[in-house]
Amino acid sequence: MSIIDTHCHLDQPQFDEDLAAVLERAMAVGVTKIIDPGVDLASCRKALDLADRHSEVFVAIGVHPNDCADFDGGTLAELQEMASHPKVAAIGEIGLDYYRERVPHEQQRKALREQLDLASELDLPVILHCRDAPGSDRDAYRDLLWELAQWGPEVRKRRGPDAILGVLHAFSGDVATAGQAYDLGLVLSLGGPVTFANARGLRQVVPELQVDRLMFETDAPYLAPEPYRGRRNEPAYLPLVVEALATLCKISPSAVEQRTCETAHRCFGRLSQKCPR
Repeated sequence: MSIIDTHCHLDQPQFDEDLAAVLERAMAVGVTKIIDPGVDLASCRKALDLADRHSEVFVAIGVHPNDCADFDGGTLAELQEMASHPKVAAIGEIGLDYYRERVPHEQQRKALREQLDLASELDLPVILHCRDAPGSDRDAYRDLLWELAQWGPEVRKRRGPDAILGVLHAFSGDVATAGQAYDLGLVLSLGGPVTFANARGLRQVVPELQVDRLMFETDAPYLAPEPYRGRRNEPAYLPLVVEALATLCKISPSAVEQRTCETAHRCFGRLSQKCPR
């Protein structure tokens, strides 16, 4: 059995000094593949360099909503060129972030639409970021799901009704939001927060989710699980998330591993391809 880390920022400077050891520890606990999502053009390039040097590393290319202030046609052209790399498994990390408020909402939505269209053109899934402002009425989720509802039907016609179009990463929504995501052809990914005792809302939602529509992620170097909370996260900690999800869903860890691994391969088709180092 294997665990796939579907969202890990190995290109970030927190891993510059000991990346080889981080990857060795990950492989030792059964993490066999890692997807590194870019947040801007520079991080996408660095992630592709890592993928060239490490067979277990794959890449998503995209511009994060907090980094899309200058997103334009030139940015899109560079992303399209990068997407020719055989280890690009998705377009991401893209989406909406109303928490940081670094970029006007309409500019975020424009960058999102153009990158969704790029994913459609290239027949790649999307990795979606969504974060609301504190105390909001889930405006970011509402707007993201609306944009996906405009984009998704045409894509599903071409790929088939059972195709997975992408993933809501670091899912923190409610059961109703999960249902909307499923209806749009998305799956959900979970990480360290499912181990937090004070994440009561999320831990109540998790048992209501469909296990075969879930994947694992670290979002490393962020969101380390208990008992490492507050430290740098890394893929070797994923078994702690597996255990927590298995406990919450009352199924065996091996069943969780199998189902999430199968879902990851369905979502990210290029993970199954033999790519050059």
